[in-house]
Formats: sequence, C-alpha cells, structure tokens
Amino acid sequence: MQQSQAHAPRRTAVLALADGIVLKGQGLGATGEAVGEVCFNTAMTGYQEILTDPSYASQIITFTFPHIGNVGVNAEDIENSSPAAATAALGSVFREPATNPSNYRAQLNLSAWMKRRGIIGICGIDTRALAARIRDKGMPHGVIAHAESAQFDETALVARARAWRGLEGKDLARDVATTQSYAVDETAWKWGEGYGKGKGDGPHVVVVDYGVKRNILRLLAEQGARVTVVPPTASFDDIMAKKPDGVVLSNGPGDPAATGAYAIPVIRRLIETKTPTFGICLGHQMLALAAGAKTRKMAQGHHGANHPVKDLDSGKVEIVSMNHGFTVDADTLPNNVKPTFVSLFDGTNSGIRLTDAPAFSVQHHPEASPGPQDSFGLFKKFVDGLRT
Repeated sequence: MQQSQAHAPRRTAVLALADGIVLKGQGLGATGEAVGEVCFNTAMTGYQEILTDPSYASQIITFTFPHIGNVGVNAEDIENSSPAAATAALGSVFREPATNPSNYRAQLNLSAWMKRRGIIGICGIDTRALAARIRDKGMPHGVIAHAESAQFDETALVARARAWRGLEGKDLARDVATTQSYAVDETAWKWGEGYGKGKGDGPHVVVVDYGVKRNILRLLAEQGARVTVVPPTASFDDIMAKKPDGVVLSNGPGDPAATGAYAIPVIRRLIETKTPTFGICLGHQMLALAAGAKTRKMAQGHHGANHPVKDLDSGKVEIVSMNHGFTVDADTLPNNVKPTFVSLFDGTNSGIRLTDAPAFSVQHHPEASPGPQDSFGLFKKFVDGLRT
C-alpha cells in the first residue's frame, strides 16, 4: 500500500549542486547553509573521526555506507586538536536517518552532536547514486541547507554553488591550525584503559600543524617522543629554537601550493640542514613541492578507509585510510626523490623518500585504523631513527 503524502517525511534539507541538480531530504544536525566541495567517503566506521578531521575543511562529506550514527559519539574520539577548528567538515550526506546509539562509550546521538558543532546534515538521499556521479564527473561544488520551515530558494542555492571558487589556490591551513605552540603527552587508546600519558623522555619531535589530526600526536607520544606542536606559519628559526630531533609536517586541508607559499621555504631549510623530517598527507605534498616536484587537483580524490597501497621497497600491500583531493604528480619527481608507495586503485603516488636528506613522507594517514593498523610502524620507524 502506498504511503499517503500526509505521512511522508518533511523535506527539511536540500543539497544543491552547481550543475543544477537539487537533492531533497530530511535535515539533521545544525540548521543553516554551507557551500563547499562535495566528496564521498567509503568508510564503514569512524564517522566521528572523519567529521572532525581538519583535512575536510570546506568539504561536504557523502557517506556511502548507509547506516551512520549507530554507535553515537563521545568526547574523546575527535580528531581536530585546535580550538580554531570547532569542526572540520561543513556538512554531511547520509542514506538513512541516524538511529539512537548503541555503544557503551556513546554520550550523545549523532544529530545532536552535529548540531552542537555546527555541522549541517541531510538524510534520505540516494548516496550510491551521488557517489557514482562524483566518481564519473568529479567532485562538484554544492550548497547544503537545513531549515525547519522546509522553504528553500533552490535557484539561489544553485547559483551560490556555481559562484564558489573551489579549493584550488586556497590556503586553509591557517583556518584550522593552532596559533600557539603547545606540548602533547597523550598516547594511543587501549582497550579497557582509554588514552594514556607518555613519559616524554625520548627524542623531541616538533609537529608543524597544518590541520593535524590528534591521533598523529598520540602515536608519536606512544613511541616515547616528546611532542611539541607549532603553528603552520612557524619560521625555520622558530622551529629550530625548540631544538627538535625531528620534524613532522602534518596533514591539513586546501591546496598544497597555496599553503606552500609560506611553508615551502621553511621545508627547504629543513631539507638543506638535514633535519629528519616526516610528512603526512598535506605535509607529504609540500615535502614533494619543496624537493622540486609538482602537485595537481584530482577529479574525485581519495576518501575512505579501504585503500590499498603497495610498499615499493618490500612489495607488501597495506590497507590504509586516505583523505586528499590533491596528489603529487609522480612524473615530476626529481632524481633525488624516490617513490616509496603507490595507490593500487589508480596508480597515484602515495609516498616518497629523499636520497640526499633524511626526509620521507606518505600520502595516506598512518595514524588511522581502517581495521588493521598496517601503517602504525611508520611512527616507530621515524622516532627510532631519531635515537640513532
């Protein structure tokens, strides 16, 4: 029997794309409007970490897994470490409404948490069809809007999406990163124990925060490192004044070439002075730029927790988490830069190593836990290398 119109859910949210498509559904989370790049994420778990990953700044995330919100949210599993970024993602698109959570760690349901953090949500959308559209035509600009009145000027929303300039040429690191230096001693989460506290008696690692995920800091502390975080605009002298044994270039949002306008000269000094350096995601891209390579915008990017990459040295395949819309152009790598990892999805570069300086980087997120913890060893490799 067909459901009567009177009992149909009110369409209190829309997603308007720059090509004129308007998708209607039910709103959740915050009310209002936000414009950004619409991407899709294939992860089945970790939605709280994804929505608070600063690398998603200026993006609207479509979750391809239909049931998001089942385990609720808590105060511990957020990834943004700076109060400058109350959230990371602007909005999110779901297939099914978020249910009441069922998990012993849950403190709040997803919709209420999103409302507190200003994340606009829409559910009741055919997310598989939207993901297929992004896969075939690239990540569109879009506006997500939620209003309890269910009244929208769709023409104006489409026009706003079309007018948005996009992520190319945009430096977003300063919008999401810390403005002051601080120390970190929180270590990785353990079953039955929660997050621990490191001794901080190992090598001193300075992390340049371009939008760093908190678990990067935890895993460095887990290896015994003494961790200090500095702003993205920290100069070479600022970093060296901390007397680091090594430097980590963190993940972050936006165009690496734009952030590189002030970051690359600093990274080049790190390379020239043979300072041990480890880059992650945006930090990987900017290390490559500093070494003479180029980056380019991707059509659909890599966003998910099921990405296979191959270690070109060992031949081992790792399943990793990825979140990036720009990539290092492997054809532009200079002779002193060797590729170390490659994506088995599309052959794009996923890691480099400099042959004339103690510097390496990966495009994927080794701090994430997409089921196995395949890449955690990179933190051990880096910190142990500082002890020798």
